[in-house]
Amino acid sequence: MSRHRSFIDLIKFIIGGSINTAFTYGLYFGLQFAIPYQVAYALAFSIGILFSYWFNATIVFKTPVSWKGFFAFPLVYLVQYLISAVLLSLFIERFDIPQSVAPLVVIIATIPITFVLTRWLLRQT
Repeated sequence: MSRHRSFIDLIKFIIGGSINTAFTYGLYFGLQFAIPYQVAYALAFSIGILFSYWFNATIVFKTPVSWKGFFAFPLVYLVQYLISAVLLSLFIERFDIPQSVAPLVVIIATIPITFVLTRWLLRQT
């Protein structure tokens, strides 16, 4: 794969991730008023996975959408979620970053690993 193609894929990945982030952040922000922040984060994160699979498979990496890919794709986000949950707690409880801001910091910190894992997984299915 050329560097140019990888760069374009990364840009599309970031655009899709930005759309997904805005939606999931809004959902998290609303839910945290009714339920604990970790539960709100888990729900918003899970819904974001559905959009992310579709967007990354069809638009970013142009791979066929399949049941195999659909069921395997959450593995990328399981890894990301575990890292994110630890970082979220650390940022909120140790560094006193507000609950409304910490998820954005977490998302930015986990972009590189998510891109690499997503590209690899979608090309395997």
